[in-house]
Amino acid sequence: MVGRKKGTNALTPLELQIMQVLWSEGPSNVQHVQKSLLPGNELAYNTVQTMLNVLHRKGRVGRSLEGRAFVYSPVASKETVLGQAVRDLVERMFGGSSEELVMSLVKSRQVDLERIADLSRKMAQERGEQDE
Repeated sequence: MVGRKKGTNALTPLELQIMQVLWSEGPSNVQHVQKSLLPGNELAYNTVQTMLNVLHRKGRVGRSLEGRAFVYSPVASKETVLGQAVRDLVERMFGGSSEELVMSLVKSRQVDLERIADLSRKMAQERGEQDE
């Protein structure tokens, strides 16, 4: 059976949903996270609490005691975590070649060449603004 490497710090889909809540809502207690999850994803309080504890053990969230409840907050920014996930995906699935990732997106029609050209122009414009 092929699974994740032991000790990996990758986020599961549910962990990512919880992180999305913390990134958008800011520091939150278990109850707030539970109520803020995507519609259709009603989870028991204990399940959300367990997942937040897992994220804490992984070093993805910090927590502080406020009154009788822990308040959880993300340790890293959304951009940092998503950047790590993309780098991991490119390394594992495309042998480290981001060009292969882009070609896969084009071949599977998940992005078209016109959109890539638009993105290329925007990136060039951003680089020009950063050089000023």
